[in-house]
Amino acid sequence: MDAKLLEILVCPICKGPLHYAKARQELICRGDRLAFPVRDGIPVMLEGEARELAPEEEVGA
Repeated sequence: MDAKLLEILVCPICKGPLHYAKARQELICRGDRLAFPVRDGIPVMLEGEARELAPEEEVGA
């Protein structure tokens, strides 16, 4: 994931910051507890494509 792209991307729902989970290839919104997939290096920032994080799932540091 390009660092400059990550700096400008925000959650499409709450407009909060996103955190890149490299191992899962996801962008995580801590506030909404959503994970947006990154497919072939392209973030899919659609609410319908996001998955909800389970209550026990880590949201990153």
